[in-house]
Amino acid sequence: MTTNSEHTQGENLVEEVRSELVEIDSMNVNDHGDRYEQLHQKLSTALSSIDGL
Repeated sequence: MTTNSEHTQGENLVEEVRSELVEIDSMNVNDHGDRYEQLHQKLSTALSSIDGL
């Protein structure tokens, strides 16, 4: 069962990821790889913090 706090944190993460993707989209293509790697790490950390994983 998720709490309101967990739900809010999840929504915040989604908004952060969306913002980062928009920012990446506006960058030079040569710089995408590093930023995607950073974003991947952020998402991996978030997923591993979910109970049961």
